[in-house]
Amino acid sequence: MSDLASLKGVTKPVLARLGKLGLRSFDDLLLHLPLRYVDETHLTPIRDLRIGEQVQVEGEIIHAETQYRPRKALICQLQDDAGGLLHLRFLHFYPSQVAALKPGARIRAFGEARPGFFGIEMVHPQCRAACEDVPLSETLTPVYPTTAGLSQAVIRKLVTTAMQQADLGETLPADIYTALNLPSFADSLYFLHHPPPEVHLESLQQRSHNAWRRLAFDELLAQQLSMTRHHARRRTQGAPQLALKNQLTAALLQALPFSLTGAQLKVWAEISHDLAQSHPMQRLLQGDVGSGKTIISALAALQAVENGWQAAIMAPTEILAEQHYRKLHAWLTPLGVNVAWLTGTQTKSVRTAVIEAVSSGTAQVAVGTHALFQEQVQFARLGLAVIDEQHRFGVHQRLALRQKGEQPHQLMMSATPIPRTLAMSYYADLDVSVIDELPPGRTPIATKLVSDARREEVLTRVREACKQGRQAYWVCPLIEESEALQLKTALETYEQLTNSLAELKVGLVHGRMKPAEKQAVMQAFVANETQLLVATTVIEVGVDVPNASLMVIEHAERMGLSQLHQLRGRVGRGSVQSACFLLYQPPLSETARARLKIVYESSDGFEIARADLHLRGPGEFLGIRQSGVPLLKIADLERDADLLEVARDIAARLLREQPQAVNAHLQRWMGRAEEYVKV
Repeated sequence: MSDLASLKGVTKPVLARLGKLGLRSFDDLLLHLPLRYVDETHLTPIRDLRIGEQVQVEGEIIHAETQYRPRKALICQLQDDAGGLLHLRFLHFYPSQVAALKPGARIRAFGEARPGFFGIEMVHPQCRAACEDVPLSETLTPVYPTTAGLSQAVIRKLVTTAMQQADLGETLPADIYTALNLPSFADSLYFLHHPPPEVHLESLQQRSHNAWRRLAFDELLAQQLSMTRHHARRRTQGAPQLALKNQLTAALLQALPFSLTGAQLKVWAEISHDLAQSHPMQRLLQGDVGSGKTIISALAALQAVENGWQAAIMAPTEILAEQHYRKLHAWLTPLGVNVAWLTGTQTKSVRTAVIEAVSSGTAQVAVGTHALFQEQVQFARLGLAVIDEQHRFGVHQRLALRQKGEQPHQLMMSATPIPRTLAMSYYADLDVSVIDELPPGRTPIATKLVSDARREEVLTRVREACKQGRQAYWVCPLIEESEALQLKTALETYEQLTNSLAELKVGLVHGRMKPAEKQAVMQAFVANETQLLVATTVIEVGVDVPNASLMVIEHAERMGLSQLHQLRGRVGRGSVQSACFLLYQPPLSETARARLKIVYESSDGFEIARADLHLRGPGEFLGIRQSGVPLLKIADLERDADLLEVARDIAARLLREQPQAVNAHLQRWMGRAEEYVKV
């Protein structure tokens, strides 16, 4: 790759600022595409200005002064050749701007026309001297993403220079992009950096123009090539063959008080088959809340154990990890399997004993939080790593656990269903299993939107449910008061509910409590010694109390879609009709209203996940903004879903028939970033 330091005008400070934008090569700079465009190809007479339009005007400054009331501002009066008058207002300005905008200066100003106290004005317009030898722009002016100290003029100049010097040759066979009716790479790039004035501006802004689609296709293809190559490469690596011996696994199935659903049996067959192969399994197990993923992980762990290998099961929170431990301990200990529990909050002596049991192989199954992949934890023979709520762990954390063994099989589980386009994109290197049915006996959850003004009605419902022998959750988003958000806190709500519902036993659990305190509170709730549990979102995943039939979520408008769906899934686990009250504080923003409407109308985890992806974007949805996985910069998984389908098929074809084209394409689009794609 070419070094940007070789470009004329790139000093060390400029190079550092380009680095902040992730621009380190010619390819990076060429693919740093505009956010939007402005039309500076013509001048608009001041008398023809319309409020709200962004336009360019030219004229002479006939008056300029610095005003100090109501706040400091530079006010300039611009007159064009037809006599039209326009006020330019600058609230932040430098002495150099005052000098450049003195009376008599002839300038061009570009900005949005707004109504002002003295007539039409522009606030903080872009201004430059209007010299006779400086013609109007022949193309639309691109506006690029930038950082402090790096002006649009500098970026535009660097991009233009890079395009003159860079290799814009094709990395793809012509028949591929012509069959899709897409332009060449060079034509697309030049068009987007220098679009002609006659182009339909909306197609540029919405990225629906064919030039945008060509680059979106190239980016999606690069991602598919990388993921598919990693999938193929993994199959060349060795892993322990964990054959299904039907000893411990059959004993567990026989001892369970329930039978597996058809969907559970299907995914168990897929996982069991993978474990018996000589290459490492990399499988994502998806299942909506309450679908029964834990028993599948227990069966997989037993298949490892009955072959003489260890299994590790990792969860993102201590509450979830501890619940896994309790279930696995209850299921596996009667079968003679030693299950260990490891977390970062244990005493030193307890931790040391557990670490020794893991390293000696005495502990056949280890359950814990991120403490499992710390350096001092060494497994004797790790054959299987199970990662629950996998999107909460970064790629490198997941890799660290896999490196505890030679090449252990890996099962990742998620109760947040992954929309199809996202699975095709970011999980293209994985095999995917889905539990698409709930165990029998589950009742639908009635979801109700309730304004905070009707809080007393909700209290009455909680009181009635608990008097009938059932239990309830009351979830709050914060632990202590925040002046910025002014939300109800768990501590404050706990005190209020203890007073309002004095006849009930109320418990409190939050993330800052000591592990022993949390454990005691949760045990009391599981035993029905506590009727109402006030909690923060630490109970979002993993808590399983079938007798709890009521969930109240405080300030539901502040929470994400998937989080609301996960919380709601804590109830409806028994045979009694359950309800979830979404308490909100009016007035609602449009986004909050849309979020609550989706949760209210749908209980389908995949539909909710698709809407969540649309609202948040893939990086935040998957929790990978800081994980090392390159995010899509140009393509959009919803807008370009048709291109993703095509890219997947073409990636397989190129890898099979034209591997030389693959390397060139990945070099252009990913460079060294390919090393960090999901491993």
